[in-house]
Amino acid sequence: MTWRLDGRVAVVTGAGRGIGAAIARRLAAEGAAVVVADIDEAPAVATADGIAQTGARARAMVVDIADTAQAGPFAAAVAAGFGACDILVNNAAILDATPLARLDAARFRHVQSINLEGALWLTLAMLPLLRRSAAARILNVASIMGLRGSRDSLAYSTAKGGLVNMTRSLACDLGPDGIVVNALAPGFVDTRMALLPDGSGHEHQTEWFQDIYIKHGRIPLGRAAQPDDIAAAALFFCSDECRYVTGQILTVDGGVSATF
Repeated sequence: MTWRLDGRVAVVTGAGRGIGAAIARRLAAEGAAVVVADIDEAPAVATADGIAQTGARARAMVVDIADTAQAGPFAAAVAAGFGACDILVNNAAILDATPLARLDAARFRHVQSINLEGALWLTLAMLPLLRRSAAARILNVASIMGLRGSRDSLAYSTAKGGLVNMTRSLACDLGPDGIVVNALAPGFVDTRMALLPDGSGHEHQTEWFQDIYIKHGRIPLGRAAQPDDIAAAALFFCSDECRYVTGQILTVDGGVSATF
């Protein structure tokens, strides 16, 4: 590794598993001290312990980003434990595939509270620390579903679409502070979100997925992403190579959005 992030502190939410864990490991491998933030303590501790075994500094911290009252104390805990925050990765999210006929206000608001509002209020709570950094980076993990429409995804896609434009707006608001703000929009990724809601198996192993996306080339690269594929793109946005790129959304989807 090139130690591009040596001496920096990164906070990654939803880092106990999947994309968040992969990003946390990649940033740590490049020298960053990492706060592994998650609502579930056990996987957060497991990820942090795994990072620590490589010789990097990592600490698990429990936070429910849907609870706005926790954002301030969480930021204070980061300040007390690490003294800084140079990189904030807003990754924590839940999947929602509620059919329109069954969608109600409570479910819609719950999805927004985690996938959109949680990222916003945590970002605002972390701003005092980010403003003190000479290389502040905010990276939001959105989705191609925030750029395109699909059935049974109104709540999820609305939240991710909001995160996309939140990224652009924050880039404008925080540019004078030298804070760079960007987003990733992953496509199909091999994480637990790909498990079918009814527990019957894995989305990427279903006949319809294999037929449409693999056999008929809907994913030009011919496979779903691995979390490390997303983490590799995240590293660029968190590094010094991203000095003059802000307000941008990068699709990391194997080419799905390039087809029709």
